[in-house]
Amino acid sequence: MQEPRHLALRAPIAFRALPRAVVLAIALAACDAGSLAAPSGVPVVPAGGGTVTAPESRSPFAGARFHVDPQSKARITASAWRATRPADAAQMDKIASQPVIRWFGSWNANVRADVDAATSASIAAGALPVFVAYNIPQRDCGGLSGNNTTTVDAYRAWVSALAEGIGARRAVIILEPDALAELDCLDAAGQQRRLELIRWAVQTLTARGTLAVYLDAGNPRWQTTSTMATRLAGAGVAMAQGFTLNVSNFLTTSETIGYGAALSDKVGGKHFLVDTGRNGAGHNGEWCNPSGRALGARPTSETGHPLVDAFLWVKAPGESDGPCNGALSSGEWMPEYALGLAQRAAY
Repeated sequence: MQEPRHLALRAPIAFRALPRAVVLAIALAACDAGSLAAPSGVPVVPAGGGTVTAPESRSPFAGARFHVDPQSKARITASAWRATRPADAAQMDKIASQPVIRWFGSWNANVRADVDAATSASIAAGALPVFVAYNIPQRDCGGLSGNNTTTVDAYRAWVSALAEGIGARRAVIILEPDALAELDCLDAAGQQRRLELIRWAVQTLTARGTLAVYLDAGNPRWQTTSTMATRLAGAGVAMAQGFTLNVSNFLTTSETIGYGAALSDKVGGKHFLVDTGRNGAGHNGEWCNPSGRALGARPTSETGHPLVDAFLWVKAPGESDGPCNGALSSGEWMPEYALGLAQRAAY
């Protein structure tokens, strides 16, 4: 089944504050969860919270290599074009030569086996496994990537199976793109249920001692830093390595880092990741397969900013955001769109 690989984030939704009872319950649960101590040497930030500055933590990406898929759609396209479209093939190599994060969701019939295989492939290549977990109940709130029917119990089983697939090996998990930023689409009970479920997932994954988790925090133009800080706290960011920004979006790296630094200050100094796959030309006001965009900075852990653990290509450049602007359904490969991204890159 085609991996959706997630659509780009939509325009901001008006913020609806959580009821006080919900916030109180979340805060108390987060404090309880924060009492769990991480094993020595584990590449995750020790539990903290509130406005207390978290202890310095070695980035899980420090000294690590990224895995480049030798059978990626970009690589296959570049190879197919080599003889008849050599100039275009060389441009496609800009994508094919770079690591793109693997997504797991409802399309994986056996997530444990699939994650096991992907983890083994990364390690065999001498790389750090980095994955996206994208299967929260009511995913995308019925949007273009919301075609899952996962229940709460099924989600718990799914997360457990994902963790079992990794086993005792080191890996990084980007947890549930959009889930916190789009919380407004749920009623009060649904919001609380989602926060509790994400917090449970963070606790379950980090308790293994080898997994570094980054909660998705949307993008600078979706929610205010105060709103997102409250949601991150309720979702257990104190137990996580940090958060992720700009997934599947086009906002510039500088704007994203500015927002991320301000958000980090509100969640105990947590570090963050930035999706730079398609932000080389910035945002033009459209979120779904916009024209004129470009590849951004190549994936690297050498970001030049102490709070940014890595620039990553979380959304695969060239995969559709959804059936818009004459494009295909979410996750479908668009070689000519990918070519345009590469041609307009600054390198």
